[in-house]
Amino acid sequence: MENELDLKELVKEKYGKIASKSNETASCCSSGCCCGGNDNIMAENYNGINGYNPDADLELGCGLPTKFAKIKKGDTVIDLGSGAGNDCFVARAEVGETGRIIGIDFTPEMIKKARNNVKKRGFLNVEFIQGDIDNIPVNSGLADVIVSNCVLNLVPNKKAVFKEIYRVLKPNGHFSISDIVLIGDLPEKIKSAAEMYSGCVSGAIKKDLYMEYIKETGFKNIMVQKETAIIIPDEELSNHLDNNEIILYKKNPEIIKSITIYAEK
Repeated sequence: MENELDLKELVKEKYGKIASKSNETASCCSSGCCCGGNDNIMAENYNGINGYNPDADLELGCGLPTKFAKIKKGDTVIDLGSGAGNDCFVARAEVGETGRIIGIDFTPEMIKKARNNVKKRGFLNVEFIQGDIDNIPVNSGLADVIVSNCVLNLVPNKKAVFKEIYRVLKPNGHFSISDIVLIGDLPEKIKSAAEMYSGCVSGAIKKDLYMEYIKETGFKNIMVQKETAIIIPDEELSNHLDNNEIILYKKNPEIIKSITIYAEK
C-alpha cells in the first residue's frame, strides 16, 4: 500500500464485494478478517434490540455503539460508515418520527443496499449519503449524536476523522464509537496483510494514540464505555504466522481490543 488513496481503494473494493452478496452472510470474514469458520468473532448480537433489521446487518461491526450513545427522541444522528443501514435503523427507533438519521458511506454498493433497505421500510427520516468520513459531506453543527461501528480502523487518517466529527457535531453534542485498537505491537505479517487490513485489524492503532487523537481534537468527558479482548483463532493465526511466531504472539493474547468510546464536544 503506497498511500492513503491506495488503502481507500482497497477497502472500497472489498466492501463493495461484500455489499453485492445479496444472499450470503457477508461478515468481516468475507474480506479475510481475523475470523474462524463462518462467524465474525468481533460482531455483537443485535437480537432483541429495538429497530434491528437482520437483512441490514452484514455483521461488519465490533460493538453496539447505539446502545451506549444516549440517543434521545428528536435527535439528529449521523452514522459514519453506515454500511447496509443496520445501526441507522436501530438509531431511528430511538429518535422516533421527529428525529433524523443520516448514514455516510463511501462504498457505492453499500449506499445502494442501504437505500433499498430504507425504501422497503418506508422510513422518511432516514437517508444515506455517499462520501468519505474524513471529509463528511454535511454542514457543520448538524448532529446531536455521531455513531460509528468498526470503521475508523479502516481509515488511514484518523485525526482528520475526529476533526470532522468535531465540526459536524452541535455544541455539547457527543459521539459513541466502537472500534478496534491495539495494546502493544501487532506482528508485522498480520499488519501487512491486505486482507486483514480491509477486514478489521491491520489498520488499527494503539489505544493510547487513539485516545490522544480524541483529546487533541478538543473533546471532553472522554470515556471508554466497553472494552473486550479479541482472541484470534489458531487456524487464522496459522495463515499468517509460523509456529514460533504464534507462540510469541500468544504471550500477549489480548493485544487486540474492541472498544466503545464516548466523548462530548
